[in-house]
Amino acid sequence: MQGTGKETIVLEALHVRVITKGAPLPWNDYSMGVGCGGNIDTKSFDVDLDNGSPTVTVNNGQRNFPYKTSESDPEVFCISAHTTAHDVRWDLTLDWSSGDRHGTVHINDNGAPFRTSADAGRPGYDYPLGGGEWIRRET
Repeated sequence: MQGTGKETIVLEALHVRVITKGAPLPWNDYSMGVGCGGNIDTKSFDVDLDNGSPTVTVNNGQRNFPYKTSESDPEVFCISAHTTAHDVRWDLTLDWSSGDRHGTVHINDNGAPFRTSADAGRPGYDYPLGGGEWIRRET
């Protein structure tokens, strides 16, 4: 998240909205290695989509909301959403304020909800960072 001007924006809260929840997809499970990023500290959050009312929880002992951002002071959030039993379509909303202005930003996949499906009982394949091929995951 990054402001578009010099004024500070307070990022008040991040919320999960489950749109649909159904049976896990019967597809293979593929996982890519992670790459490197810029020189910005990342705030890490967890979302348990199996929870009846999922919430965004902080990871690694870091502090929870609020955070602040501006044009010259971005915040990077890493959201790890998971499920062991469902196929879930979901999105996020971020509440913000700046002076007497406030609002909500909807966060999704270019207008569509994110989608996370359980992988229990499905064949899994990993593509390690720096690798050249998919490798079957041992179960």
